[in-house]
Amino acid sequence: MASKKVRKIAVANEKGGVGKTATIINLAAALTLAGKNVLIVDMDPQFNATQGLGIAIDDIEHSVYDLIRTDATVAPDEVVVETPWKGLHCLPSVPDLAGAEVELVALEGRENRLREGLADLDGHYDYILLDTPPSLSLLTVNVFAYANEVLVPCQTHPYAFGALQELFDTIGAIRRGINPDLEITGVVATFYDQRTRVSNHTLERLKSDERYGTLLFNAVIRSNTTVAESAHAGKPVVFYRPSSYGAQDYIRLAEELAG
Repeated sequence: MASKKVRKIAVANEKGGVGKTATIINLAAALTLAGKNVLIVDMDPQFNATQGLGIAIDDIEHSVYDLIRTDATVAPDEVVVETPWKGLHCLPSVPDLAGAEVELVALEGRENRLREGLADLDGHYDYILLDTPPSLSLLTVNVFAYANEVLVPCQTHPYAFGALQELFDTIGAIRRGINPDLEITGVVATFYDQRTRVSNHTLERLKSDERYGTLLFNAVIRSNTTVAESAHAGKPVVFYRPSSYGAQDYIRLAEELAG
């Protein structure tokens, strides 16, 4: 029997504070509500996605670092952590992942360590969502070499809008040199506050821009304190408070992404 076609989606932005990790956690959880089997791969040494799923660092026996290190001996199914929510799984990160930058830099094929480490997972999931560090690094390059799509969260703020060009240029370079199959699936506006002139102006710039406008999701992630509360509780907002704006927005995004 043929294995299912998995969508491997990197959630990336080279600027921090744009809602990248919140998008990873809550989009993944929203996709499971539609019966999808989803894996989160936490490739950020700050391990926020791991913690946001309620996974305690002290309880992690193996992490994604063990899959990409030069002396890797574990299989990916030994690393996957089951969450309390059906269909939602995680390959956790630990602070040691930062050491991979140094360990892999002289290694031939260093940009494909993640692809090699996750090869056995093909066919197990409907979606694999990959969190990235908030800067261009060897870890980010590994994610882009493995993924076939990129989802770009953009805070509705001028600084975040201005940083998109650099990210798009980076993705273009990856396509030319490493992964020609990598496509930008879309841009999602985050931290939108309709009461502020800055948010409204930035959203209009996104909609009207000839490069980003056609990629912009209709779903907009509004500023909502419940999302932050749910992260602190280690529980995706769609399970923490399903009636909140945050939950509703991520469910709309999941529906739009799934088509």
